[in-house]
Amino acid sequence: MKRCFFWWGFCLFLFIGCAEPPQKEPEAESRFTAPFERLAPEEVPSFSDDLDPASLRVAVERSLEFYRKVPSDRTYPLGDLTIRTDTLRATLLEFLALLDSGRLNRDSIIESFEVFKASHGARESSPLVTGYYEPVLDGRLEAGKEFCYPVYGLPPDLLTIDLSLFDPARFSGQRLVGRLSENRVVPYYDRSEIDGLKKLARHKGELVWLRDPVDVFFLHVQGSGKIRLPGGKFRQLGYAGTNGRPYRSIGKALIDRGALAQEEVTLQTIRSCLKANPEIRDEILQQNESYVFFRWVQEGPLGSLSVVLTPGRSVATDPAYHPRGALAFLVSEEPRLGPGGEVLGWEPLHRWVLNQDAGGAIKGVGRVDLFCGSGETAEQVAGRLKHPGTLYFILKKQKESPKALNKAE
Repeated sequence: MKRCFFWWGFCLFLFIGCAEPPQKEPEAESRFTAPFERLAPEEVPSFSDDLDPASLRVAVERSLEFYRKVPSDRTYPLGDLTIRTDTLRATLLEFLALLDSGRLNRDSIIESFEVFKASHGARESSPLVTGYYEPVLDGRLEAGKEFCYPVYGLPPDLLTIDLSLFDPARFSGQRLVGRLSENRVVPYYDRSEIDGLKKLARHKGELVWLRDPVDVFFLHVQGSGKIRLPGGKFRQLGYAGTNGRPYRSIGKALIDRGALAQEEVTLQTIRSCLKANPEIRDEILQQNESYVFFRWVQEGPLGSLSVVLTPGRSVATDPAYHPRGALAFLVSEEPRLGPGGEVLGWEPLHRWVLNQDAGGAIKGVGRVDLFCGSGETAEQVAGRLKHPGTLYFILKKQKESPKALNKAE
């Protein structure tokens, strides 16, 4: 995805942005230090699924929809391996055949597939599973006294430069996001310039207006949303792009100020802290330079593959290490919530998932973000889901030895 390189210097590295949904960048850690482990048959888990088969079938079909739109010889990384699209598609078709025939079990998985277990990098303390959701927010198409915080469409002066056109070997898959200033490409405006200095106001690119800047911020973090307009009409917002600036955690900013303890940080406690301390709200929000732009879409929420996400089945991972659209099995725990949203305990989570999204804060082999659905209940679960976990990928066995797979560059 994004890597350090020598010419153009370190400053260019800071501003490379991937045209992927919200917010996430691996540090200068080689993927070869954190490979996927190919499991022996006796190491393969039971793969007992805790959700319904119908939602699994829907999610698999949506990944197949994506694969039908890309060349069969396009490749994606699985750690240090390079996997072709036709292999990923064949994996899903074989898996569906087993599911539909009622023969999906551990023995059939071992017979038909190679199983890979995700490890984690040297800078990652352990594999971590978090959650995200689709917010449902009240909005207005015209600004007013109450609804005065804009959600922007993609600005007309934002440039996305495909660096691979200049040197495919060195800059494969890399983008530079910026704008022109006196015939020079410079970094695009950051959050403080857009929200504080109103740098985009002249473009008149506001799609909708919300009543709370914190709602706008978390809409950026989630990457999509549903807007409730007067009269009960709903419209769907989808991701359009970012300003290419690095993602910064405002939870960490609040910890550094002493406003929250590390063990207290959840989406809900961040909201409460900012509401209770309005004098620091804008300063804290602007710690995250990354800014997300949106577009109206007919259906959603859409992930980075431009397919509709499936609650409980779609995950976001780092595309530098995980194959897009691929089938995986996730093992972790999820919160059991009380009537007021408090965590009463933790319950096992073990299910098939599809890798259908990405995001600015999801970086590294061991990071997984589970899509929890839409609305308030999904927000309560996603905001509290932060737990160790394990991710397994499966690939259909090929005639040639798996060792013959090409190493990723």
